[in-house]
Amino acid sequence: MDTTMARPLDGVTVIDLTRVLAGPYATMVLADLGARVIKVEAPGSGDDARAFPPFVAGESAYFASINRGKESIALDLRDAGDRAVFEALLARADVLAENFRPGALARLGYGWESLHARFPRLILASTSGFGQTGPEAARPAYDVIVQAMGGIMSVTGHPGQPPVRVGTSLGDIVAGLFTVVGIAAALLRRGVTGLGMHVDVAMFDCQLAILENAIARLQVTGEDPGPLGSRHPSITPFQALATADGPIVVAAGNDALFERLAEALGLAGLAADPRFATNAARTANQPALQALLEARLATAPAAHWLALLGAAGVPAGPVNRISEALAMAQVAARTMLVETALPGGQSLRVAGNPVKLSGVPDPPTRPGAPALDRDRARILAWLGLAGKPA
Repeated sequence: MDTTMARPLDGVTVIDLTRVLAGPYATMVLADLGARVIKVEAPGSGDDARAFPPFVAGESAYFASINRGKESIALDLRDAGDRAVFEALLARADVLAENFRPGALARLGYGWESLHARFPRLILASTSGFGQTGPEAARPAYDVIVQAMGGIMSVTGHPGQPPVRVGTSLGDIVAGLFTVVGIAAALLRRGVTGLGMHVDVAMFDCQLAILENAIARLQVTGEDPGPLGSRHPSITPFQALATADGPIVVAAGNDALFERLAEALGLAGLAADPRFATNAARTANQPALQALLEARLATAPAAHWLALLGAAGVPAGPVNRISEALAMAQVAARTMLVETALPGGQSLRVAGNPVKLSGVPDPPTRPGAPALDRDRARILAWLGLAGKPA
């Protein structure tokens, strides 16, 4: 990896107690931005995700995909010798990231008050299901729990169908991203005050934070929003539409774009029809409009319509499978599929870093995920503990 140009978080050291997804996703982003991330794992087993499929030659691709570029040391925080190593790490660190259930870290003797008194510059980032406070704080949570309890599942899928989980682990990933925002803010503030902060991010809170339009509609109408398939609740047409050989998505986000859409489809009269002349009217008459559009789209394949709509400047696109999305030239142009390695050295392609920064390299290869305890000797040497009993 090109290290001739500084990345934004070069010089920042993160001690990573997180496991599975929300926390490791956050620390992966920090590592991509230049932080040194030292993953502290349980001896023998390590991060639970090391046992999650899919596997390549016995190694978890799931684990490798979100733990690239990190170091690993195995420590038992109930063992006096390992606690001494851990505390030496804290003394050198800028951030301690953890996603234990609230209270677990304090029971080990590393609650916020204790940490802040001993290591005043240290930032503690806690990512949990329901946060460090409130009546649900002790409740265990996984992605599907917060998607359900936070309301996302109630507006996902098609009307009249059973509840549907969003097809990626949105509960974990959004919490990881908000954790990164909190850590970045705390690092910036520490530059002013010299003191660390406790960053408290709840997966449940993050699901509420991204409900945007749904919360606004509830407050205005007093009615709970429900699932609408691919439709937008207040912009029409803004959805998947069937063509002769498969669906496309169309997003005519204003009246001018709808006029272009109608003209491109040879249905110019639709824009003058009172039922469809404004976005509010189109939304009120969405079923009738969808029927008219799909009747026209059924006369030719998706590629034909996408070419016409593209030429007319109407936002539209295919409904890609994952393999089709990754095969797009845009992915290569933006370095959004990068080469890394599993702990055993096997090659693995994973998603790249979507944060592109001027003057910062964005190479097509990234350091691999660590084998459990791989970096013990190097970390102990850095701490000045080389040669002491491990």
